Amino acid sequence: MAVKKEKNGVNRCPKCGATDVALNMKTGKLKCNFCRTEFSDNGANDYGGVEELKGEIVGEGANNIIPDEKIILTLKCPACGAEVVIDTNEVTSARCHWCRHILSVNEKLPNGAVPDLVLPFKLEKGKAEANIRAFVEKRQFFAHPKFKAEFSTENVMGVYLPYMIVDANAHAVMSGEAEHLTRRYTVSVGKSRETRYDADAYDVMREFDLLVDDLTVEASKDKLNQDLRANTNNVINAIMPFDTDKCVDWNPSYLRGFTSEKRDTNIDTLRPVMATQVGDVARFKVKETMTFYDRGAKWTQQDITIKGTKWKSAYLPVWLYSYLQDDNKGKMLHYVAVNARTGETMGSVPINKTKLRIVSAIIEVIGIFLGFWWLKFWLGIDSDVEDNPALLGLVGLTPGFIFYWVKLSKYRNMNAFHHHEAETVSTMKNLKKADNLHEHRRGLRSSRIVGQNDSVIKGVIARNGKEMMGEKMANYLGIDRMFGSKPEDTPVGQDNGEKK
Repeated sequence: MAVKKEKNGVNRCPKCGATDVALNMKTGKLKCNFCRTEFSDNGANDYGGVEELKGEIVGEGANNIIPDEKIILTLKCPACGAEVVIDTNEVTSARCHWCRHILSVNEKLPNGAVPDLVLPFKLEKGKAEANIRAFVEKRQFFAHPKFKAEFSTENVMGVYLPYMIVDANAHAVMSGEAEHLTRRYTVSVGKSRETRYDADAYDVMREFDLLVDDLTVEASKDKLNQDLRANTNNVINAIMPFDTDKCVDWNPSYLRGFTSEKRDTNIDTLRPVMATQVGDVARFKVKETMTFYDRGAKWTQQDITIKGTKWKSAYLPVWLYSYLQDDNKGKMLHYVAVNARTGETMGSVPINKTKLRIVSAIIEVIGIFLGFWWLKFWLGIDSDVEDNPALLGLVGLTPGFIFYWVKLSKYRNMNAFHHHEAETVSTMKNLKKADNLHEHRRGLRSSRIVGQNDSVIKGVIARNGKEMMGEKMANYLGIDRMFGSKPEDTPVGQDNGEKK
């Protein structure tokens, strides 16, 4: 039995007709608070049909937001005639304070402010609080003392955040060069030994259709801004993916007891983000056909054509703890977020940098002493070890800096993000490929092909890494690869039996 939705936006119990309806998280169904009947909407986020997509299909809730639409609305209760004023920046439904009818702005805002879909809360608040508490407790030693004194899970709130869910039908053509290792050996260079590599180089081409199901993109300007220097929004991005196939048609009853954030971006703004992420999915997907090339690939041509898309706006559920760190150097809003469907937890904890610097300095002094001793010892010995142990002494010269960044990363989780390239459902079809051996290379110094870019993820986080330290240094350190696919996601160096 499904909830009855009337044209005036009132949602009634299908048994008794009452409108005092809310979500029961234990069962995932809507519950009438008058007669206690439980019922549910059918799933509305249809999978499939991506292969037939052409052009751009936009759901009603994904339409452009009318900029001059009034934010403050007066709703007239259809049951008793009372008037209720709401701020649509905060909520999109309200309860009549006289007769308890639920008033909705469904019919008042045909301008994209009301989503197409909603994914109901599943994880109860107590479990979310426990996850957040456990996350913070693991980061106590260097946590800012003011934060430790003020932290309380009583501040945890359930909030629906706005997202766009996109299906995309794309066509990809990629060509370049790839290498397969044929030999690894060492050579004498002075008193030391160095590693060399022999490899076969191939001209490679891949052409295929790519079907992307439910690519999920933030639809809030604030959450799209993932500048690690100014905010910790990346931790909210990191709790994805959501099980968006369980979304149901928009119904304000699911929002009872929770807050919500209204979408403030249009498709024109999000279209480039979507296209970039589809390209990331394509690069990740094509690696499944490249397992023979254990030294990686360098793509020189990457043409991704979007043939068709389908856009739907959705509210997705998050348990959120926020803390505003305010000191003399500025303000930063820290989050600990919990995916209210899966329980995935990620966060940022304000750090006591003075304490961290003192401990790091002590470790650095000890490291310098041990590093110089190690260098002096091994440089005086004619070593036949494959990799000169003296080089390990150089690591001993920087342990304080390494410790500092490791701890900062653990507390701030600056490298946390959603692996959309791996975690988005995608299918490759109609694959065409060409692999032509063109050169035997000998005595190579690098363990990977020069110019490797088959793991590059061109998302917001990767770009932030370059902004923070400069593009030249970021490229040297491999920031794109660090923020790209994990090596274990796609096994390389294994011949899958395919003949080229």
